[in-house]
Amino acid sequence: MVASASDGVRIVNAVQRDYSPGEALGVKERQEREREATGRAILDAARDLFVAEGYQNVSIRKIAERIEYSPAAIYSYFPSKDDIFLALAEEGFRMLFDSHECVRKEHHHASALDCLRSGFLNVYRFSRDHQEYYALMFLDRSVPRLSRDWQRFAFVVEMRSQITALIQQAIDAGDFPEGTQAETVFRVLMVSIQGAAAMRLCDRLVPGEDADGLAQVTLEAALTGLRTGFDHSYRPSNFCI
Repeated sequence: MVASASDGVRIVNAVQRDYSPGEALGVKERQEREREATGRAILDAARDLFVAEGYQNVSIRKIAERIEYSPAAIYSYFPSKDDIFLALAEEGFRMLFDSHECVRKEHHHASALDCLRSGFLNVYRFSRDHQEYYALMFLDRSVPRLSRDWQRFAFVVEMRSQITALIQQAIDAGDFPEGTQAETVFRVLMVSIQGAAAMRLCDRLVPGEDADGLAQVTLEAALTGLRTGFDHSYRPSNFCI
């Protein structure tokens, strides 16, 4: 449901109700549907502007002009521009997590390593299929940190913990050398797949280059190196979003 901040409900992941053509709408239902449509329009306009012009260059007034509303009307939905971004980020991360199905769902005997491979490739696929969300979530350095609202993004922390636990399963199964740190594996794999995604999104590939193939081989190279083992001085720092 979409509701204003004053209603105590964040505008994110609005579910549009289906009404049959002949169904009469009451005043309350009509107003609710209108608020859902307006909230969605605000988020869509803001997302497009943030990506096209950069978060720091977009104002509430500019968003209002895009959808032909007054700035005051925008504030009745979101207290600030930062709140609009946080709603989009929450929506994007939920889309990212919901889009992945572990290979174990269809192949019960799949290893933890197989699940890791499919999970990190899903990050690349998300960057390809939802470019605007990905660019806003991972590439724009001017956006607010998600850590300002830990409760809202607790599900991100939980999902990350689940991935780290899966990596530890792979370590315990002997897929990585003894003593490998799960957090190191996570960071290396994420940086490798994010690099391939950023190269494609920023148009830094050779014309005609197979971006999907590059993402797969980059991830596989990172996995092979980690599984082989090598001396390095990298130590992951504390997790922050």
